[in-house]
Amino acid sequence: MKFKVPIFDVKNLSFSVRGQKILSHISLEIFNGEYVAIIGPNGGGKTTLIRMLLGLETPTNGEIKIFGKKIKDFKQWQKIGYVPQRASHVDANFPATVLDIVNMGRVSQRSIFARTNNEDKEAVHDAMLKMDILDLKDKMVGTLSGGQRQRVMIARALASKPEILILDEPNTGVDMLSQKNFYALLANLNKEEKITIVFITHDIGVIADDIGRLFTINQKAVICNNPKEALSCEEMSELYGIDAHLVHNHKHVH
Repeated sequence: MKFKVPIFDVKNLSFSVRGQKILSHISLEIFNGEYVAIIGPNGGGKTTLIRMLLGLETPTNGEIKIFGKKIKDFKQWQKIGYVPQRASHVDANFPATVLDIVNMGRVSQRSIFARTNNEDKEAVHDAMLKMDILDLKDKMVGTLSGGQRQRVMIARALASKPEILILDEPNTGVDMLSQKNFYALLANLNKEEKITIVFITHDIGVIADDIGRLFTINQKAVICNNPKEALSCEEMSELYGIDAHLVHNHKHVH
């Protein structure tokens, strides 16, 4: 049997703020090439978990390893692309072009004051090509639609040539057609570009068919290795405190 080292290896993770427990005894692994959805209600701890995976919050208890290294020893953060919540919410007067924004994704590769080189330009061009926004490069980002801005922010994350892409509720404020196109782009990045995808949402109605595994987070974690089965399991109803089958229009299987 061949053992693979997970990209993220989380063991017995807990997090509390001022005595209030946000996450409790979370253990999970995410492997290279996976397409994982993390779902759960608002306030369930999804974003807190992601912030700890990115080293932005320190767990109260437990351990995180990234690519086999303890998080405090991990230095290759350019391997992880991150699109935070509300990243695509930009002021209409924000003075930056699409090219400016995507270029920001290369800062992790060099000093912030260093001039862009050919490698930077090639990486930025490649990221914009993948997100189909080359024709928008000179447009001011504040003038774009929500779906277009979403793709710009993903291109910025891709500019560092990451091995894993983490997206925290990127569909907020994006119309249904843009969401459909967005899932097609993610599936392509996962299958064709071999980028590991971790996608966070509180909306169980937007789970894409391409997802390989489903993590449900509501203080604790339930890991479902077959999302299609998960959508008809009792944990979903318990997680949301509603009949999740009605929300997702799936029938009970007896």
